[in-house]
Amino acid sequence: MSTLAVQALKRIVLPVAGILGLMIGLGLLLTHTLSHVWPIAVEDGVNRAFAADRTEGRTEISWFFSAAGNTSTIVVVTAVLAVVLRLVLRRWREPVFLCLAVIAQAMVFFLTTLAIDRPRPDVQRLDASPPTSSFPSGHTSAAFALYVGLAVVLASLARPGWLKALCWLLALVPLAVALGRLYRGMHHPSDVLSSFLNSSLCLAVMARGVLDRRVRWRLTKVGAWSPSTSPARRRRTGTATS
Repeated sequence: MSTLAVQALKRIVLPVAGILGLMIGLGLLLTHTLSHVWPIAVEDGVNRAFAADRTEGRTEISWFFSAAGNTSTIVVVTAVLAVVLRLVLRRWREPVFLCLAVIAQAMVFFLTTLAIDRPRPDVQRLDASPPTSSFPSGHTSAAFALYVGLAVVLASLARPGWLKALCWLLALVPLAVALGRLYRGMHHPSDVLSSFLNSSLCLAVMARGVLDRRVRWRLTKVGAWSPSTSPARRRRTGTATS
């Protein structure tokens, strides 16, 4: 096995699998174990309050922000941003970080919906219900991974403090998407909150595994010589072979 595969397994695959286990466990707690304890009545009240407070203008705004989290929108925007970052920065870490964060949250979201078949809110829904269940919110999770991930990249490149703060305004986009999904009757409050958890953990994993420049990704066999591991260095680190 190559060092690249070992590092990918240790730094990306296994942590994402852990996030999946956490999300499924959280979903089971909400829908089964804590179903008689969790304040379902409070969530239902929030759902009904959003549905009762709809106006034509608010509905149009909610549609716009809900569309910002659509799969097609996320895929296109992610691809464009990845290409732009690669051309401008002439580095691979930032675009790969953004793409992997979006892909990881999508995998966790999709597999979680297969395990947790939670009904959507019992209110009039303004969108056609996709085949996936209500838990967690895919729109919210995808928007958080994309726009907060972009904020992480831009803030790391910005120099003045005010410009860094301005970059973090992108985090308002997934918040607007979450409110839009609640307004349109597509998700419970705990669905969107769990989506924030999913994406934030995926972003943390990818930041540690991809953006951290101390991590060196090399396609070599485990124990094989590479330019960064000279014989002298291997003797110093005790990795020389007899």
